[in-house]
Amino acid sequence: MTRSMQAIEITDFGAPDVLKPVQRPVPSPGPGEVLIKVAAAGVNRPDVLQRQGHYAPPPGASDLPGLEVAGTLVEGDFGSDNAFGLKPGDAVCALLTGGGYAEYAVAPLAQCLPVPAGFSMAEAAALPENYFTVWSNVFARGRLGHGEGAPRESLLVQGGAGGIGVTAIQLAHALGQRVFATAGSSEKCAACERLGAERAINYRTQDFVAELKQATGGRGVDVILDNVAGDYVPREMNALAEGGRLVIIATMGGREATIDAGLLMRRRLTLTGSTLRNRPVDFKGALARELHRVVWPLLETGKVRPIIHEILPAREAARAHADMEASVHIGKIVLAWSD
Repeated sequence: MTRSMQAIEITDFGAPDVLKPVQRPVPSPGPGEVLIKVAAAGVNRPDVLQRQGHYAPPPGASDLPGLEVAGTLVEGDFGSDNAFGLKPGDAVCALLTGGGYAEYAVAPLAQCLPVPAGFSMAEAAALPENYFTVWSNVFARGRLGHGEGAPRESLLVQGGAGGIGVTAIQLAHALGQRVFATAGSSEKCAACERLGAERAINYRTQDFVAELKQATGGRGVDVILDNVAGDYVPREMNALAEGGRLVIIATMGGREATIDAGLLMRRRLTLTGSTLRNRPVDFKGALARELHRVVWPLLETGKVRPIIHEILPAREAARAHADMEASVHIGKIVLAWSD
């Protein structure tokens, strides 16, 4: 095997055109890690933030962007935490802390999952970041289906047409929960409803709090998955049912918010949030096992599926980032490497 590879590098912080193809050495896996020959990589909002200089990789992570890949296992340490019996030559998708925009990438074996039966590499590359994030935040941290409104509860997905959004809608719907979503156009709202949202609200023209109260008989929803924060937080608190949980996973609307502590106490609300990239391997490995147990059967039977907006050659990573920043996509943008 050649020990050099093509990669897409952030040459400077700035606009999408700072992403440039370069030659890099093939990385070497360490203890508990494996080397993957990458066929495709998912594009995610954190990649954009990293390119802009707002989201530095954790210590020890690759400086290359890319948090998820699909490809073929080449070599590495297969002797520990091999929950799925993986071996060289197997097709996998993997969650990374960085380095996905390259022909080869290193990942902890615990964060690798077998490609679901019948899935292409591009489809598999669209899975890890979204499904790890949604499972961790909606079902583990947000306890959807296990709160005061259990066993059937309601979820609001802010930004339902993005990669995280289409995943959360489908998965909550497939697991028997009521789902609502917001999106920024009638086309995106219609897409959310086709995927399982009971009602999609155009946040540009409608008041999502009033619409949710009307749809739930004044009760509100049990869980909100929020990628906005900022001035959305007090509005979301008003949209929650008693005992409701607000889970913040991004701050596109700003990092600071004002809350009504009296409302928080009277209605027994929970405000929480998380990031995934810097969590330890053991935590992500446990998520991988739970996804394989609960979600992989749903994927393989077609009850949930990746929604891919476009597949671009890896050399067009700058175009992929421009499309993501323009918010023209419904679902995932994927970069593909060709032999």
